[in-house]
Amino acid sequence: MSSGLGRTSFTKWNFFMTILGIFSFLFDIGVDLWISIKYFQQELYLFGLLTILFALVSTVIVQAFSYSWFRDDCVEDSRRSMKHVITHLFLAGTLLRYWYAVKYGYQATYDHRRRNREETKQKAVYAMTDLSMLRCFKIYLESTPQLILQLYILMEHGQITVIQYLSILVSVFSISWSTVDYQVSLRKSLPGKKGISVGFPLLFYTFYKFFTLTSWIVSVVFLISCSVYMFAGLVTVLGVAGFCWAWKQDTDFCTTKRMEILYRVVVGIILIFTFFNVKGSKTRVPVSIYYSLRFLNTSGMIILCFYLRPAFARTFIFAVLSIATVSSLGLGIFSLILYYACFHPTLHCIGQTKEDTVDGITHEDQSRINKFIMP
Repeated sequence: MSSGLGRTSFTKWNFFMTILGIFSFLFDIGVDLWISIKYFQQELYLFGLLTILFALVSTVIVQAFSYSWFRDDCVEDSRRSMKHVITHLFLAGTLLRYWYAVKYGYQATYDHRRRNREETKQKAVYAMTDLSMLRCFKIYLESTPQLILQLYILMEHGQITVIQYLSILVSVFSISWSTVDYQVSLRKSLPGKKGISVGFPLLFYTFYKFFTLTSWIVSVVFLISCSVYMFAGLVTVLGVAGFCWAWKQDTDFCTTKRMEILYRVVVGIILIFTFFNVKGSKTRVPVSIYYSLRFLNTSGMIILCFYLRPAFARTFIFAVLSIATVSSLGLGIFSLILYYACFHPTLHCIGQTKEDTVDGITHEDQSRINKFIMP
């Protein structure tokens, strides 16, 4: 990986968050197993299998990318390469990356006698950023589909308690915050990029992701409750459209053609749920089109419920969720506009190029993160 970061910052807070990330990763695995067991105990075998399938598919894809990055970074070290092969075959590549992040993070923050501390900080930042990219994959390949499945099950197969509502909201916020965390890590690792300031900039960016994701997830659950086939058709169309858009952008994130195709497929899936800047270019027009279509899709799903599920459409819960869905989308788009109009880092940073004004990047630095999707 390129090392042209210039002066790099890796703080004790970053180290603490890395440690916390390990526990969060292990906790997530435990929750997946617990939920799957609960579904099987309730004789909801299909839902249990789907939960496991989402987790397994996302894990395999994450391992594939993780190993390919290790292979790119360690082309001259055959012994280390073999260790990486074995680790990833046992689906433990993410844990290995956490080990490296903790190792370099500790050396960068606590080992003050170490030489080349700036280089060690760069390694720690790169390790943290790689983990952020892998978490981004996991969020949209596993966590978001599982949340949609959970919402559907609660709506169709049982009463939804206040605690369950709170749990779902926490899950949505967690997904949104993970996306924001990736954005923060992204800007930290890129040379010459000013990070998102704590306060209103971070708050409105979080609001943007939280409200737009909440609106879309509830809308999708409405559609599933109306027709699984319509849901499958919509997801297929949106996924293919996202894949074609990534292909048209001629992404060059991976070093091999097969991994690049897989990357474009994953990007297509991610674009089903939220907007990302696929190749660091100006996105004012694409993001406007994206959320215009999102508004039409959301409205259409709510209208479908009136025609296909009239009994449900007359319930109080449907009225509340419909209003909340439309309001959330409006608040999310408003937060997005406000963030770019008033709080984007480049508005107060003279030294950056105009490409970055819409979360684009320049092409001077060719490190891996420079070619990844950008929130």
